[in-house]
Amino acid sequence: MSSHTSGNPTARKHTALPKAQILIEALPWLTRHRGKTVVIKFGGNAMIDEELKAAFAQDVVFLHHAGLRPVVVHGGGPQISAALDRHGIVSEFKAGLRVTTEDAMDVVRMVLAGQVQRELVGLLNQHGPLAVGLTGEDAHTITATKHQPRIEGELVDIGRVGEITEIDTGAIEALLADGRIPVVSSIARSQDDGHVYNVNADTAAAALAAALDAETLMVLTDVEGLYEDWPHSDEVISRLTAKELEKLLPELASGMVPKMEGCLHAVRNGVETARVIDGRVQHSILLEIFTDEGIGTMVVPDAPEDDMEGAAA
Repeated sequence: MSSHTSGNPTARKHTALPKAQILIEALPWLTRHRGKTVVIKFGGNAMIDEELKAAFAQDVVFLHHAGLRPVVVHGGGPQISAALDRHGIVSEFKAGLRVTTEDAMDVVRMVLAGQVQRELVGLLNQHGPLAVGLTGEDAHTITATKHQPRIEGELVDIGRVGEITEIDTGAIEALLADGRIPVVSSIARSQDDGHVYNVNADTAAAALAAALDAETLMVLTDVEGLYEDWPHSDEVISRLTAKELEKLLPELASGMVPKMEGCLHAVRNGVETARVIDGRVQHSILLEIFTDEGIGTMVVPDAPEDDMEGAAA
């Protein structure tokens, strides 16, 4: 006689029930997020580790099939550094930004549009004809001007690094309407001089989220979220308002600044929530969107009375 449990309804019920409960827990979130646009900044270890990359692609495809409209924005810091090394070009950073010479820009463009984006599109498309890659240059999606940071009061030339001046969401909207998943490389063309510029991907994701009227901006990073009192404590702040975040900005580590500034820009420009989540955790996107726990740090707009106080001040 077979020892298989298929004839035993009690055993079947016990194995199926936890799975059903997990699915049911997602129901209110599925209802809430259906039809909403979510912009996800892909970065950190999730870009390098093969298992994390595959899990990220599964999460994005799951969001798509659950009725959300995901848009992926990526940079490629580690891959760019490795390619510049191979070309004998020294990586130099000023004010937390990569100094991008003309030669370096050619490599940046090649790595972002020709390597990182292609790989991500390939991973997503293992699940169906879904992902379409574009850069900020396509259909004027992102327009930039030369960015010159101020260091100790002086404007410093860091080469082909761009500051976003305009977003045109037409191409992305058309892809979303067609049921596709846009994958955007953070490169932009300038209206002023016609040059192509390297744009910080956190900043690009935030600007796109605001322009697309997205419900959520999610930024994958290599920490659990924003820490309460780093390095003295590893307690993560789970939720804070735009005003609370603004107060913390001057104290943050340089790598977190563009991420948190992006979150602040997003929620101040119509995005309902901006979240920094740990990209080292497999399926962190699904945990954040579809479970009661949530992980990472969520930034929300100020309450209306806070805005009134600000207006009166």
